[in-house]
Amino acid sequence: MLTKRENFLETIHGGTPDRFVKQYEALSFVMNTPYVNQFPIMPAKPGDPAVKCGWGYYNAWPEGQPGAFPMHDPDHLVCPDITEWRRYVKAPELNYTAEDWEPTVKAAEAVDRNETMVTAFMAPGLFEMHHYLCDVEPAMMNFYEEPEAVHDLIDYITEWELKYAEQICDYMKPDVIFHHDDWGTQRSTFISTDMFREFFLKPYQRIYGYFKERGVLVIHHNDCYCAPFVPSMIDMGIDVWQGCMSVNNLPQLVKEYGEKISFMGGIDNGKVDKPDVTQEEIAKETDQLCRDCGKHYFIPCTTHGLNFSVFPQVYGMVDKEIDKMSREIFG
Repeated sequence: MLTKRENFLETIHGGTPDRFVKQYEALSFVMNTPYVNQFPIMPAKPGDPAVKCGWGYYNAWPEGQPGAFPMHDPDHLVCPDITEWRRYVKAPELNYTAEDWEPTVKAAEAVDRNETMVTAFMAPGLFEMHHYLCDVEPAMMNFYEEPEAVHDLIDYITEWELKYAEQICDYMKPDVIFHHDDWGTQRSTFISTDMFREFFLKPYQRIYGYFKERGVLVIHHNDCYCAPFVPSMIDMGIDVWQGCMSVNNLPQLVKEYGEKISFMGGIDNGKVDKPDVTQEEIAKETDQLCRDCGKHYFIPCTTHGLNFSVFPQVYGMVDKEIDKMSREIFG
């Protein structure tokens, strides 16, 4: 029987996996970097006070909501004018020492790399950071009205990410980078493919190119409809698209692009991550998907961007269903 790590790699490389990868089982997240310790990404749980993140925006997680999102009221908005972004936006310092990184190094060393892969986490990405700082609607308008300023802001964020990536690779020595950036809704991408490539292709080629030069596998989280962006994802160097929703027609994407990129998702949280979900409902979203996507270049997984569910029992129920489909498909 292959280890979780081996089975994951056999799956995404079109080799000989002996079962379906169960969601995130092959990834051991190491989250306690000095940056995250200094600037939490979001409140620990719904209802906790909003947290101020390193770039100055505040993330709030209200009760009853599935996740956190920045506060964009006048008292909390970071950048009210994209043409003046240099006045408002200040990248957080990354002057961390080896001593600062020591707890992260120890956490990474504690992982059995024969069994799983040490996984670093970065969020938000370039697109999200733009609208976190500027608010969603103004950010969408900025692409049309002030493209030069948007390019400059993206370049500024990119340089910061590259500095952070260097420290992550130097100290943590990850096997995987798990990078968040949502690019659409359940029905559409936020911007056109041409605009997406114009603003984000080269910056992500730089970021993901650096990780790949350091021997790091790239998993990009993006839980939405983004099928038109798959060729761009390949050009960026993404190895696995995590969070791909069922609306993307995953069997067709696996068939068309599977030798160039793998797909991790297909089980929509909006359908299964609820307090009263039944195993039969999870089977409805999982079983035929596994049959149609097959053994290679596909990892059945909820579309949520980390290894848990909003309602704790759901994650294990999905694992149970994947085990069932492994027995059916792999024998």
